[in-house]
Amino acid sequence: RHSVSMVASVEVVKPRGQYDEVVVHPLVLLSVVDHFRRVEEDDSEDKRVVGVLLGEYRKGRLDVTSSFAVPFEEDENDASIWFLDHSYLEKMSGMFRRINAKEKVVGWYSTGPKIRTNDVDIHELFTDYHPNPAFVIVDVSPDNVGIPTSAYRLENEIRDDGTQKEEKTFVHVPSSIEAFEAEEIGVEHLLRDVKDNTVSTLATQVAEKITSLQGLEKRLVEIKKYMDLVVDGTLPVNHEIMGLLQDSFNLLPNLNLEDYVKAFAVKTNDMMLVVYLSSLIRSVVALHDLINNKRQMKEAEQAADAAAAAKANPKKEKEGPETGKEDDKENAKK
Repeated sequence: RHSVSMVASVEVVKPRGQYDEVVVHPLVLLSVVDHFRRVEEDDSEDKRVVGVLLGEYRKGRLDVTSSFAVPFEEDENDASIWFLDHSYLEKMSGMFRRINAKEKVVGWYSTGPKIRTNDVDIHELFTDYHPNPAFVIVDVSPDNVGIPTSAYRLENEIRDDGTQKEEKTFVHVPSSIEAFEAEEIGVEHLLRDVKDNTVSTLATQVAEKITSLQGLEKRLVEIKKYMDLVVDGTLPVNHEIMGLLQDSFNLLPNLNLEDYVKAFAVKTNDMMLVVYLSSLIRSVVALHDLINNKRQMKEAEQAADAAAAAKANPKKEKEGPETGKEDDKENAKK
């Protein structure tokens, strides 16, 4: 995504503790978002937060299982002026080491949302704790679509022509979000509380499709921008990226074939038939509920009228004997 990872004719010197993938666990994401929200409430300025990542290295990948916040300040006008509380970092890492000896300091995180000029200096600070620490940018904005993490590692670049000295730069590392079985149970309970039960399953599926399409559109726009920069000569041609793009395009189906057109038409008709039947069933159920409601209202009115009549009848029965005695007295007088 960054020009530093798209430069050709550069020899990359990989440091020790090399890893090919960074796996971020859900607890880390929750901790980072909580850290950002607390700082945002206390400070009116829109600034990033920085913290420490804990985890372990296993089978060529770096598992980030936990994290904690670190007091951090930086000057917005001068990027070279920044402060990170070393003593707090040492105390917290020691406390976490007592709880779980397997979890060690493997890098640091930032809410970015992009790489800044002073990030290289901050990154070198964590080389005292790990030979090749990871730098993870966590996007706390809910507007963006896709995985909210971007992982990087620091590598030395040496140009073949010798026009420039060796320099350190960030290189993108594939990242993913995974969870252990215990974490999955906790996340499921959390999502169960957050989930809106009023939304139907079909509406949820449609929303997920829309989100996926928005993510695809964002990636295509990013690819187009990169290709435009290559065509203009702003960026050199990276044959590895071109090969990956060609593989992606080769995987696209040929929609001009008659079999594909027929298959898509059949699938679309089947889906529309289901939607049509669902609409008819929903209309019938609504009419059925309306008729039942009218019946219940009519029965309730009849019951109310019968109760009112029952209340009025006892009074007439009481008046009947008294009137009969008066008639007997009048007949006796006659």
